[in-house]
Amino acid sequence: MGAQWKVKHKEVAANLKGRVFGKLTKEIMVAARNGADPESNSRLRLAVEQAKKASMPKDTLERAIKKGAGLLDGAVHYEKLTYEGFAPHNVAVIVECLTDNVNRTVSEIRVLFRAGQLGGEGSVAWDFDHVGLIEARADSGDADVDEAAIEAGAQDCEPADEEGLALFITDSSDLDSVCRALPEYGYSVETAKIGYRAKNPQTVGDAEMEEVEAFLAAIHEHDDVQEVYVALEA
Repeated sequence: MGAQWKVKHKEVAANLKGRVFGKLTKEIMVAARNGADPESNSRLRLAVEQAKKASMPKDTLERAIKKGAGLLDGAVHYEKLTYEGFAPHNVAVIVECLTDNVNRTVSEIRVLFRAGQLGGEGSVAWDFDHVGLIEARADSGDADVDEAAIEAGAQDCEPADEEGLALFITDSSDLDSVCRALPEYGYSVETAKIGYRAKNPQTVGDAEMEEVEAFLAAIHEHDDVQEVYVALEA
């Protein structure tokens, strides 16, 4: 869990589908600023692939690309904001947002962090690696995660979690090349992004975990929050 915090319950995730589309649309629009062709824009290509996996309607996807690339009227400018701080019990957290209203987002995120502690820039980032994070599913039981990581050029890997997704960690500049290589070694990429991985994830007790989970859930539900990274052992 030191890489990225996720909504645990599938029924909750299903109810958040509209919010997921909203987050994906923002990412596509931001990525499309550097070009509307996914083949020449690796960030956009990855965002489009994730949108397709989430079953985003084709017209919604195409409109997001065109709007982000400035090909439609009424383009919205999203600004990236990164917050660092602590969840309850001093668990380090990094929160990434995309917003079209900085003042609103700053105010609302500050309120959410009252259950923990909001830090300044660099207050916890030093204890995270900024890396490529790829979640991939084995195509068969014969696939070897360690071998796939080595052959595809990943720096490290973690075995499949309870959802059957292995995690491949790459240098940020190698994310796209590793994504393209993994299928050759028996893994289908589900998600891929540049993010944070905790260097020293910590463990908390069951009672403390309930407080941490409640804090993270409230942060994650905010419409402007794109990613939440937390220094917790899985």
